Amino acid sequence: MPVPVPRQRDTSATESGQAVLHTAAPAVAATGVAQATPQTTAPHTTPLTLLVIEDDPAGGLTVPEILDADGHRIRLRTARNLTEAERLLTPDVHCILLDLSLPDASARTPGATANGSVNGAAGTVNGTGTATAVDQLLALRQVLRIAPRHAVLVLTGEDDVERAAEAVRVGAQDFLFRDELDGRLLSRAIRYAVERKRADIAQYKLAESKLRAQENARLERGLLPTPLLEGSDLRFAARYRPGRSRALLGGDFYDTVRTPDGTVHAMIGDVCGHGPDEAALGVELRIAWRALTLAGLCGDDLLATLQEVLEVERPCEEIFATLCTVDIAPDGRRAGLCLAGHPAPLISRPGRRARLLPYENSGPALGLLPRARWPRRQVELGGTWSLMLYTDGLIEGRIGEGKERLGQDGMVDMINRHLDRGLSGEGLLEASVTEARRLNGGELTDDVAVVLLSRAEG
Repeated sequence: MPVPVPRQRDTSATESGQAVLHTAAPAVAATGVAQATPQTTAPHTTPLTLLVIEDDPAGGLTVPEILDADGHRIRLRTARNLTEAERLLTPDVHCILLDLSLPDASARTPGATANGSVNGAAGTVNGTGTATAVDQLLALRQVLRIAPRHAVLVLTGEDDVERAAEAVRVGAQDFLFRDELDGRLLSRAIRYAVERKRADIAQYKLAESKLRAQENARLERGLLPTPLLEGSDLRFAARYRPGRSRALLGGDFYDTVRTPDGTVHAMIGDVCGHGPDEAALGVELRIAWRALTLAGLCGDDLLATLQEVLEVERPCEEIFATLCTVDIAPDGRRAGLCLAGHPAPLISRPGRRARLLPYENSGPALGLLPRARWPRRQVELGGTWSLMLYTDGLIEGRIGEGKERLGQDGMVDMINRHLDRGLSGEGLLEASVTEARRLNGGELTDDVAVVLLSRAEG
Protein backbone atom coordinates (compact mmCIF):
# COMPACT_ATOMS: atom_id res chain seq x y z
CA MET A 1 0.00 0.00 0.00
CA PRO A 2 1.48 3.39 -0.94
CA VAL A 3 2.28 5.64 1.97
CA PRO A 4 0.93 9.23 1.77
CA VAL A 5 3.52 11.99 1.63
CA PRO A 6 2.30 13.79 4.80
CA ARG A 7 2.75 10.66 6.93
CA GLN A 8 6.44 10.59 6.02
CA ARG A 9 7.03 13.71 8.15
CA ASP A 10 7.38 13.69 11.93
CA THR A 11 4.35 14.52 14.04
CA SER A 12 4.93 17.23 16.64
CA ALA A 13 3.88 16.72 20.25
CA THR A 14 1.41 19.58 20.06
CA GLU A 15 -0.66 17.67 17.49
CA SER A 16 -1.36 14.65 19.68
CA GLY A 17 -4.58 16.04 21.21
CA GLN A 18 -6.19 17.35 18.02
CA ALA A 19 -9.66 16.27 16.96
CA VAL A 20 -10.23 13.84 14.12
CA LEU A 21 -11.48 14.88 10.70
CA HIS A 22 -14.42 12.57 9.92
CA THR A 23 -15.20 11.91 6.28
CA ALA A 24 -18.82 10.73 6.00
CA ALA A 25 -18.54 10.55 2.22
CA PRO A 26 -15.48 10.64 -0.05
CA ALA A 27 -16.81 13.34 -2.35
CA VAL A 28 -15.34 16.85 -2.13
CA ALA A 29 -15.98 18.93 -5.21
CA ALA A 30 -13.48 21.41 -6.62
CA THR A 31 -14.49 23.61 -9.48
CA GLY A 32 -12.49 26.80 -9.04
CA VAL A 33 -11.74 29.64 -6.70
CA ALA A 34 -11.45 33.39 -6.98
CA GLN A 35 -8.10 35.12 -7.04
CA ALA A 36 -6.96 36.70 -3.79
CA THR A 37 -3.72 37.25 -1.95
CA PRO A 38 -3.39 34.85 1.02
CA GLN A 39 -2.50 35.98 4.50
CA THR A 40 1.28 36.28 4.85
CA THR A 41 1.40 36.39 8.64
CA ALA A 42 3.11 33.36 10.12
CA PRO A 43 0.62 30.55 10.93
CA HIS A 44 1.63 30.37 14.61
CA THR A 45 0.42 33.96 15.15
CA THR A 46 -2.78 33.91 13.09
CA PRO A 47 -5.31 31.04 12.96
CA LEU A 48 -5.19 29.16 9.67
CA THR A 49 -8.19 29.16 7.32
CA LEU A 50 -8.95 26.22 5.02
CA LEU A 51 -11.28 26.52 2.02
CA VAL A 52 -13.01 23.28 0.91
CA ILE A 53 -15.09 23.35 -2.25
CA GLU A 54 -17.92 20.91 -1.43
CA ASP A 55 -20.69 20.08 -3.91
CA ASP A 56 -22.40 17.39 -1.82
CA PRO A 57 -25.72 18.86 -0.61
CA ALA A 58 -25.58 16.53 2.41
CA GLY A 59 -22.24 17.99 3.45
CA GLY A 60 -20.12 14.89 2.91
CA LEU A 61 -17.07 16.35 4.62
CA THR A 62 -17.61 16.82 8.36
CA VAL A 63 -14.97 18.66 10.35
CA PRO A 64 -15.72 18.97 14.07
CA GLU A 65 -12.46 20.76 14.93
CA ILE A 66 -8.84 20.89 13.76
CA LEU A 67 -6.13 22.55 15.81
CA ASP A 68 -2.85 23.97 14.64
CA ALA A 69 0.50 23.59 16.38
CA ASP A 70 -0.29 26.42 18.84
CA GLY A 71 -3.71 25.06 19.73
CA HIS A 72 -5.64 27.54 17.58
CA ARG A 73 -8.71 26.21 15.82
CA ILE A 74 -8.22 25.99 12.05
CA ARG A 75 -11.14 27.81 10.50
CA LEU A 76 -13.07 25.96 7.80
CA ARG A 77 -15.00 27.37 4.85
CA THR A 78 -17.05 25.25 2.49
CA ALA A 79 -18.13 26.27 -1.01
CA ARG A 80 -20.60 24.25 -3.09
CA ASN A 81 -19.86 25.82 -6.45
CA LEU A 82 -17.45 28.10 -8.25
CA THR A 83 -19.48 31.26 -7.63
CA GLU A 84 -19.55 30.64 -3.89
CA ALA A 85 -15.87 29.77 -3.87
CA GLU A 86 -15.04 33.06 -5.57
CA ARG A 87 -16.87 34.90 -2.82
CA LEU A 88 -15.29 32.90 0.03
CA LEU A 89 -11.68 33.09 -1.18
CA THR A 90 -10.76 36.23 0.75
CA PRO A 91 -7.19 37.29 1.60
CA ASP A 92 -7.28 35.53 4.98
CA VAL A 93 -7.61 32.07 3.35
CA HIS A 94 -4.33 30.18 3.68
CA CYS A 95 -4.97 26.84 2.02
CA ILE A 96 -7.38 25.14 -0.42
CA LEU A 97 -8.41 21.47 -0.20
CA LEU A 98 -9.33 19.88 -3.54
CA ASP A 99 -10.67 16.34 -4.21
CA LEU A 100 -9.37 14.85 -7.45
CA SER A 101 -11.95 12.06 -7.77
CA LEU A 102 -15.12 14.05 -8.31
CA PRO A 103 -17.08 12.66 -11.27
CA ASP A 104 -18.22 16.14 -12.32
CA ALA A 105 -14.93 17.99 -11.89
CA SER A 106 -14.36 18.26 -15.63
CA ALA A 107 -17.97 19.05 -16.47
CA ARG A 108 -17.81 22.12 -14.25
CA THR A 109 -14.58 23.34 -15.77
CA PRO A 110 -14.86 26.32 -18.19
CA GLY A 111 -14.84 24.98 -21.76
CA ALA A 112 -17.16 22.00 -21.11
CA THR A 113 -20.00 21.50 -23.60
CA ALA A 114 -23.55 20.30 -23.02
CA ASN A 115 -22.83 16.73 -24.13
CA GLY A 116 -19.95 16.40 -21.68
CA SER A 117 -17.03 17.07 -24.02
CA VAL A 118 -14.24 19.39 -23.01
CA ASN A 119 -12.29 21.17 -25.71
CA GLY A 120 -8.60 21.89 -25.39
CA ALA A 121 -5.23 20.23 -25.06
CA ALA A 122 -5.94 19.03 -21.54
CA GLY A 123 -8.15 16.13 -22.73
CA THR A 124 -11.79 15.16 -23.28
CA VAL A 125 -14.74 13.86 -21.33
CA ASN A 126 -16.90 11.40 -23.27
CA GLY A 127 -20.70 11.38 -23.41
CA THR A 128 -21.01 8.87 -20.57
CA GLY A 129 -19.35 11.25 -18.14
CA THR A 130 -16.16 9.17 -17.75
CA ALA A 131 -13.13 11.46 -17.62
CA THR A 132 -9.50 10.73 -18.22
CA ALA A 133 -6.90 11.44 -15.50
CA VAL A 134 -5.71 14.52 -17.31
CA ASP A 135 -9.30 15.81 -17.51
CA GLN A 136 -9.73 15.51 -13.77
CA LEU A 137 -6.75 17.79 -13.23
CA LEU A 138 -8.54 20.58 -15.06
CA ALA A 139 -10.17 21.69 -11.81
CA LEU A 140 -6.74 21.84 -10.18
CA ARG A 141 -5.34 23.84 -13.08
CA GLN A 142 -8.25 26.28 -12.69
CA VAL A 143 -7.57 26.66 -8.98
CA LEU A 144 -3.87 27.27 -9.58
CA ARG A 145 -4.60 29.79 -12.31
CA ILE A 146 -6.92 32.01 -10.29
CA ALA A 147 -5.27 31.50 -6.88
CA PRO A 148 -1.56 31.49 -7.72
CA ARG A 149 -0.43 32.59 -4.24
CA HIS A 150 -2.45 30.09 -2.21
CA ALA A 151 -1.28 26.72 -0.92
CA VAL A 152 -3.25 23.83 -2.46
CA LEU A 153 -3.73 20.29 -1.13
CA VAL A 154 -5.33 17.54 -3.22
CA LEU A 155 -7.36 14.63 -1.84
CA THR A 156 -7.46 11.26 -3.62
CA GLY A 157 -7.83 7.50 -3.12
CA GLU A 158 -4.98 5.12 -2.41
CA ASP A 159 -5.38 3.56 -5.87
CA ASP A 160 -4.81 6.93 -7.55
CA VAL A 161 -1.16 7.57 -6.66
CA GLU A 162 -0.07 8.44 -10.20
CA ARG A 163 -2.71 11.10 -10.58
CA ALA A 164 -1.85 12.49 -7.12
CA ALA A 165 1.82 12.69 -8.06
CA GLU A 166 0.89 14.41 -11.32
CA ALA A 167 -1.15 16.95 -9.33
CA VAL A 168 1.96 17.83 -7.31
CA ARG A 169 3.95 18.18 -10.53
CA VAL A 170 1.26 20.49 -11.90
CA GLY A 171 1.53 22.76 -8.87
CA ALA A 172 -0.19 21.39 -5.76
CA GLN A 173 1.89 21.53 -2.58
CA ASP A 174 0.99 17.99 -1.42
CA PHE A 175 -1.54 15.13 -1.70
CA LEU A 176 -3.48 13.21 0.93
CA PHE A 177 -5.22 9.79 0.85
CA ARG A 178 -8.90 10.15 1.59
CA ASP A 179 -9.33 6.90 3.54
CA GLU A 180 -6.44 7.64 5.91
CA LEU A 181 -7.25 11.27 6.58
CA ASP A 182 -7.65 12.49 10.14
CA GLY A 183 -7.48 15.83 11.92
CA ARG A 184 -3.86 15.51 13.01
CA LEU A 185 -2.68 14.59 9.53
CA LEU A 186 -4.70 17.35 7.86
CA SER A 187 -3.55 20.08 10.25
CA ARG A 188 0.06 19.09 9.71
CA ALA A 189 -0.41 18.95 5.93
CA ILE A 190 -2.03 22.39 5.89
CA ARG A 191 0.84 23.99 7.78
CA TYR A 192 3.37 22.18 5.61
CA ALA A 193 1.63 23.32 2.41
CA VAL A 194 1.40 26.94 3.57
CA GLU A 195 5.10 27.09 4.48
CA ARG A 196 6.12 25.33 1.28
CA LYS A 197 4.10 27.82 -0.77
CA ARG A 198 5.77 30.69 1.06
CA ALA A 199 9.17 29.16 0.37
CA ASP A 200 8.31 28.67 -3.32
CA ILE A 201 7.21 32.30 -3.66
CA ALA A 202 10.34 33.53 -1.86
CA GLN A 203 12.54 31.38 -4.11
CA TYR A 204 10.78 32.71 -7.19
CA LYS A 205 11.26 36.31 -6.06
CA LEU A 206 14.93 35.65 -5.34
CA ALA A 207 15.48 34.15 -8.79
CA GLU A 208 13.58 37.07 -10.36
CA SER A 209 15.72 39.55 -8.42
CA LYS A 210 18.94 37.87 -9.57
CA LEU A 211 17.81 37.91 -13.20
CA ARG A 212 16.84 41.57 -12.90
CA ALA A 213 20.21 42.43 -11.37
CA GLN A 214 22.02 40.64 -14.20
CA GLU A 215 19.93 42.38 -16.83
CA ASN A 216 20.40 45.75 -15.13
CA ALA A 217 24.16 45.24 -15.13
CA ARG A 218 24.11 44.50 -18.86
CA LEU A 219 21.91 47.50 -19.61
CA GLU A 220 24.00 49.77 -17.39
CA ARG A 221 27.15 48.81 -19.27
CA GLY A 222 25.38 49.78 -22.48
CA LEU A 223 23.71 53.00 -21.29
CA LEU A 224 26.38 54.59 -19.10
CA PRO A 225 29.02 56.32 -21.22
CA THR A 226 32.50 55.13 -22.00
CA PRO A 227 34.82 58.17 -21.80
CA LEU A 228 36.61 59.03 -25.06
CA LEU A 229 39.97 60.26 -23.75
CA GLU A 230 42.46 58.53 -26.02
CA GLY A 231 45.59 60.66 -26.31
CA SER A 232 44.86 62.70 -23.18
CA ASP A 233 46.96 62.68 -20.01
CA LEU A 234 43.89 63.23 -17.82
CA ARG A 235 42.67 60.53 -15.45
CA PHE A 236 38.94 59.82 -15.30
CA ALA A 237 36.75 58.34 -12.54
CA ALA A 238 32.97 58.28 -12.06
CA ARG A 239 30.29 57.00 -9.71
CA TYR A 240 26.59 56.64 -10.47
CA ARG A 241 23.76 55.63 -8.14
CA PRO A 242 20.06 55.93 -9.12
CA GLY A 243 17.75 57.14 -6.38
CA ARG A 244 14.73 54.97 -7.29
CA SER A 245 14.47 51.50 -5.75
CA ARG A 246 15.38 48.77 -8.26
CA ALA A 247 16.07 51.42 -10.90
CA LEU A 248 18.71 51.03 -13.56
CA LEU A 249 19.23 54.71 -14.35
CA GLY A 250 17.87 57.94 -12.96
CA GLY A 251 17.61 61.40 -14.45
CA ASP A 252 21.31 62.19 -13.89
CA PHE A 253 23.74 61.86 -16.78
CA TYR A 254 27.39 62.60 -17.59
CA ASP A 255 29.96 62.20 -20.36
CA THR A 256 33.56 63.02 -21.27
CA VAL A 257 35.14 63.21 -24.76
CA ARG A 258 38.34 64.52 -26.35
CA THR A 259 37.98 66.35 -29.65
CA PRO A 260 40.61 66.20 -32.44
CA ASP A 261 42.14 69.54 -31.38
CA GLY A 262 43.11 68.00 -28.00
CA THR A 263 40.43 69.71 -25.92
CA VAL A 264 38.78 67.53 -23.27
CA HIS A 265 35.08 68.23 -22.81
CA ALA A 266 33.24 67.03 -19.70
CA MET A 267 29.59 67.35 -18.81
CA ILE A 268 27.23 66.40 -16.01
CA GLY A 269 23.49 67.04 -15.86
CA ASP A 270 20.27 66.33 -14.01
CA VAL A 271 16.73 66.02 -15.40
CA CYS A 272 14.13 66.99 -12.80
CA GLY A 273 12.21 63.97 -11.55
CA HIS A 274 13.13 60.36 -10.94
CA GLY A 275 10.94 58.24 -13.24
CA PRO A 276 11.78 56.20 -16.34
CA ASP A 277 10.79 59.10 -18.63
CA GLU A 278 13.36 61.33 -16.94
CA ALA A 279 15.99 58.59 -17.18
CA ALA A 280 15.31 58.17 -20.90
CA LEU A 281 15.50 61.95 -21.46
CA GLY A 282 18.81 62.07 -19.61
CA VAL A 283 20.26 59.44 -21.95
CA GLU A 284 18.97 61.39 -24.96
CA LEU A 285 20.60 64.60 -23.75
CA ARG A 286 23.89 62.85 -23.08
CA ILE A 287 24.00 61.35 -26.56
CA ALA A 288 23.02 64.69 -28.10
CA TRP A 289 25.77 66.45 -26.10
CA ARG A 290 28.39 63.99 -27.32
CA ALA A 291 27.32 64.33 -30.95
CA LEU A 292 27.20 68.12 -30.82
CA THR A 293 30.55 68.32 -29.03
CA LEU A 294 32.26 66.08 -31.55
CA ALA A 295 30.70 68.23 -34.27
CA GLY A 296 32.53 71.27 -32.85
CA LEU A 297 29.88 73.08 -30.77
CA CYS A 298 30.85 74.49 -27.39
CA GLY A 299 29.62 76.83 -24.68
CA ASP A 300 26.47 78.86 -25.34
CA ASP A 301 25.87 77.44 -28.84
CA LEU A 302 25.99 73.91 -27.48
CA LEU A 303 23.62 74.61 -24.58
CA ALA A 304 21.15 76.46 -26.80
CA THR A 305 20.98 73.46 -29.13
CA LEU A 306 20.57 71.07 -26.19
CA GLN A 307 17.66 73.18 -24.96
CA GLU A 308 15.99 72.70 -28.35
CA VAL A 309 16.49 68.94 -28.02
CA LEU A 310 15.02 69.01 -24.51
CA GLU A 311 11.96 71.00 -25.60
CA VAL A 312 11.22 68.49 -28.36
CA GLU A 313 11.87 65.31 -26.38
CA ARG A 314 10.48 66.10 -22.92
CA PRO A 315 7.09 64.51 -22.06
CA CYS A 316 5.65 67.78 -20.66
CA GLU A 317 6.58 71.45 -20.53
CA GLU A 318 7.30 71.35 -16.79
CA ILE A 319 10.39 69.17 -17.32
CA PHE A 320 13.74 70.94 -17.20
CA ALA A 321 17.39 69.93 -16.83
CA THR A 322 20.42 71.45 -15.13
CA LEU A 323 23.82 71.14 -16.77
CA CYS A 324 27.48 71.83 -16.12
CA THR A 325 29.98 71.76 -19.01
CA VAL A 326 33.75 72.12 -18.83
CA ASP A 327 36.13 72.31 -21.78
CA ILE A 328 39.78 71.82 -20.77
CA ALA A 329 42.46 73.26 -23.04
CA PRO A 330 44.93 70.86 -24.71
CA ASP A 331 47.70 71.97 -22.33
CA GLY A 332 45.48 71.11 -19.36
CA ARG A 333 46.14 74.40 -17.53
CA ARG A 334 42.88 76.26 -18.13
CA ALA A 335 39.25 75.54 -18.85
CA GLY A 336 35.99 77.11 -19.93
CA LEU A 337 33.01 76.66 -17.60
CA CYS A 338 29.29 76.94 -18.37
CA LEU A 339 26.59 76.42 -15.76
CA ALA A 340 22.91 76.00 -16.59
CA GLY A 341 21.29 76.10 -13.16
CA HIS A 342 23.75 73.47 -11.93
CA PRO A 343 26.07 73.40 -8.86
CA ALA A 344 29.60 74.63 -9.55
CA PRO A 345 32.42 72.03 -9.80
CA LEU A 346 34.96 71.56 -7.03
CA ILE A 347 38.70 71.92 -7.67
CA SER A 348 41.58 70.70 -5.53
CA ARG A 349 45.29 71.40 -5.95
CA PRO A 350 48.33 70.16 -4.03
CA GLY A 351 48.96 72.17 -0.87
CA ARG A 352 45.60 73.95 -1.04
CA ARG A 353 42.16 73.29 0.32
CA ALA A 354 39.56 72.12 -2.16
CA ARG A 355 37.08 74.83 -3.14
CA LEU A 356 34.20 75.50 -5.50
CA LEU A 357 34.86 77.17 -8.84
CA PRO A 358 33.22 80.58 -9.36
CA TYR A 359 29.50 80.29 -10.14
CA GLU A 360 28.43 83.91 -10.56
CA ASN A 361 26.59 84.86 -13.75
CA SER A 362 25.50 81.31 -14.49
CA GLY A 363 22.58 80.75 -16.86
CA PRO A 364 19.18 79.17 -16.17
CA ALA A 365 18.38 75.48 -16.35
CA LEU A 366 17.59 74.13 -19.79
CA GLY A 367 13.91 74.29 -20.67
CA LEU A 368 12.96 77.17 -18.35
CA LEU A 369 13.45 80.27 -20.50
CA PRO A 370 13.22 80.50 -24.29
CA ARG A 371 16.21 82.12 -26.01
CA ALA A 372 18.24 82.01 -22.79
CA ARG A 373 22.00 82.60 -22.82
CA TRP A 374 24.74 80.79 -20.90
CA PRO A 375 27.98 82.78 -20.42
CA ARG A 376 31.25 80.85 -20.58
CA ARG A 377 33.75 81.69 -17.84
CA GLN A 378 37.49 81.12 -18.19
CA VAL A 379 39.09 79.27 -15.24
CA GLU A 380 42.80 78.82 -14.48
CA LEU A 381 43.52 75.26 -13.35
CA GLY A 382 47.29 75.13 -12.97
CA GLY A 383 49.65 72.23 -13.52
CA THR A 384 48.38 69.55 -11.09
CA TRP A 385 44.71 69.48 -10.14
CA SER A 386 41.54 67.44 -9.69
CA LEU A 387 38.17 68.67 -10.88
CA MET A 388 35.00 67.10 -9.49
CA LEU A 389 31.62 67.51 -11.19
CA TYR A 390 28.56 66.27 -9.30
CA THR A 391 24.76 66.39 -9.21
CA ASP A 392 22.69 67.75 -6.34
CA GLY A 393 21.88 64.25 -5.09
CA LEU A 394 25.26 64.30 -3.35
CA ILE A 395 24.63 67.52 -1.45
CA GLU A 396 20.89 67.28 -0.71
CA GLY A 397 21.11 64.31 1.63
CA ARG A 398 20.22 65.02 5.24
CA ILE A 399 22.62 65.09 8.17
CA GLY A 400 21.28 62.77 10.84
CA GLU A 401 17.59 62.83 11.79
CA GLY A 402 17.10 66.58 11.50
CA LYS A 403 16.17 68.69 8.49
CA GLU A 404 19.69 70.02 7.93
CA ARG A 405 21.23 68.97 4.62
CA LEU A 406 24.87 68.37 3.71
CA GLY A 407 24.97 71.25 1.24
CA GLN A 408 27.90 72.43 -0.81
CA ASP A 409 29.87 73.67 2.18
CA GLY A 410 29.46 70.34 3.94
CA MET A 411 30.51 68.54 0.79
CA VAL A 412 33.66 70.67 0.48
CA ASP A 413 34.59 69.88 4.09
CA MET A 414 33.93 66.18 3.48
CA ILE A 415 36.14 66.15 0.37
CA ASN A 416 38.94 67.93 2.21
CA ARG A 417 38.85 65.32 4.97
CA HIS A 418 39.19 62.52 2.42
CA LEU A 419 42.00 64.37 0.62
CA ASP A 420 43.84 64.75 3.93
CA ARG A 421 43.66 60.96 4.25
CA GLY A 422 45.42 60.67 0.89
CA LEU A 423 42.40 59.47 -1.10
CA SER A 424 42.13 60.19 -4.82
CA GLY A 425 40.43 58.92 -7.95
CA GLU A 426 37.94 56.05 -7.51
CA GLY A 427 38.69 55.81 -3.79
CA LEU A 428 37.83 59.46 -3.23
CA LEU A 429 34.48 59.16 -5.04
CA GLU A 430 33.52 55.92 -3.30
CA ALA A 431 34.35 57.32 0.13
CA SER A 432 32.40 60.52 -0.58
CA VAL A 433 29.21 58.76 -1.75
CA THR A 434 29.45 56.28 1.13
CA GLU A 435 29.80 59.05 3.72
CA ALA A 436 26.90 60.99 2.21
CA ARG A 437 24.73 57.89 2.58
CA ARG A 438 25.91 57.37 6.15
CA LEU A 439 25.16 60.96 7.11
CA ASN A 440 21.73 60.61 5.53
CA GLY A 441 21.01 57.55 7.64
CA GLY A 442 20.45 55.30 4.63
CA GLU A 443 20.10 55.38 0.86
CA LEU A 444 19.98 58.81 -0.74
CA THR A 445 16.56 59.49 -2.22
CA ASP A 446 17.87 61.47 -5.19
CA ASP A 447 20.06 60.21 -8.02
CA VAL A 448 23.80 60.74 -7.55
CA ALA A 449 26.39 61.16 -10.30
CA VAL A 450 29.98 62.23 -9.68
CA VAL A 451 32.79 62.67 -12.23
CA LEU A 452 36.45 63.29 -11.35
CA LEU A 453 39.06 64.50 -13.86
CA SER A 454 42.67 64.73 -12.62
CA ARG A 455 45.97 65.89 -14.06
CA ALA A 456 49.48 65.52 -12.70
CA GLU A 457 52.11 67.80 -14.24
CA GLY A 458 55.48 66.39 -15.12
